[in-house]
Amino acid sequence: MMGIFTHVCVGTNDVAKSRKFYDAALAPLGIKNLGPFGDSAFLYGAEGPEFLVTKPRDGQPATHANGGTIGFAASTRAAVKAFHAAALANGATDEGAPGPRTFTPTSYAAYVRDPDGNKICAYCFAAE
Repeated sequence: MMGIFTHVCVGTNDVAKSRKFYDAALAPLGIKNLGPFGDSAFLYGAEGPEFLVTKPRDGQPATHANGGTIGFAASTRAAVKAFHAAALANGATDEGAPGPRTFTPTSYAAYVRDPDGNKICAYCFAAE
């Protein structure tokens, strides 16, 4: 089955700061920095490029979406906790500590805002 997205992209005003943040926050989820994409962007993915962090191409400041959230898959609850800790240690602000969520009986997640204000989360749906 094919996924519905080719990629997800967030803007940044500081590529180096965002690269440091996402390298640390996504590593516990098995998501790797796949290298630069042009001179002002970086690609991330588990097996191929799926997530892009870039300076806006129109030259305007990057802003975050109100109500928008990007969710990353976590294989374990420990990975959710590690994502949250790494994110906070690298400039994130807390938007929801690791813990159970009411969406499904096994959902477990953590939410943060990256250094540019983008809301991201890690979710695990495996039973404890």
